[in-house]
Amino acid sequence: MDSGAIRIATCQFAVGESIPQNSRAIQHFLKKARKKNAAIVHFSECALSGYVGADFPSFQDYDWALLREETQRIMALAGELGLWVVLGSSHPLTEPHWPHNSLYLISPEGKIADRYDKRFCTPGDLDHFTPGNRFVTFTINDVTCALLICFDLRFPELYRELYKLGVQCVFQSFYNARQRGPSVHSHIMRQTMQAHAATNHMWISMTNSCGYYSPYPSCFIQPDGVIAAQLRSNRPGMMVNTADPGREFYDPMAGFRELAIAGRLTNGPGEIDDPRSRDTSSL
Repeated sequence: MDSGAIRIATCQFAVGESIPQNSRAIQHFLKKARKKNAAIVHFSECALSGYVGADFPSFQDYDWALLREETQRIMALAGELGLWVVLGSSHPLTEPHWPHNSLYLISPEGKIADRYDKRFCTPGDLDHFTPGNRFVTFTINDVTCALLICFDLRFPELYRELYKLGVQCVFQSFYNARQRGPSVHSHIMRQTMQAHAATNHMWISMTNSCGYYSPYPSCFIQPDGVIAAQLRSNRPGMMVNTADPGREFYDPMAGFRELAIAGRLTNGPGEIDDPRSRDTSSL
């Protein structure tokens, strides 16, 4: 891949309570991504650990030693294949603190380069997880990237801060799965991410578990907000797309976005010295 672009493998599978089974699915996609010449492989929220509250009831008696063993197995494979990996998992803290809901950023050398901890946890998450408090940014092929998780999408301030940090591509992992059927998530999740992409002019890879029933599939979004590709709903799969910040896309906010970020909420001259402008209750 030439400098200035990233070839991204976005993967989905039915995440479950079995750590070894999740690990096997992840390793399968790593090998498949290598054959497709991807630079980075992106997995859903809690892809390895399973999602507490959905896949299992609590962390009581959770097998943290097994999770560490399988994480190390995936790290070793990433190093063998020379791949970046965004791996959703749970990260234990010192008792009595709840774990973090995390994304491990694994380098092509098979090392943990960084870890993003979900900053905004849902009310249900807060019964099991400790929220994080920092951004994670990194660079691949001269493209500045960042990590976010699921409920973070409800807070546009996060994306504005990432824009100010020069982020060009966001990897955001979700777990909206094992639901009873279509829900409000079917109508708002991709659409919200499309809006974040367009208003901040970013590429977005969004992954989701496909455990039945999943209200939306994983998708890949351009900086104009268009969904460039998506996987089949409720089916495991992988797609490989290229995030290329050098490509030009429709961006009507160009030239005005920085005004709004700076607090100037008009692109006009401000107050107009015209009585017909000041009089707002007459024709």
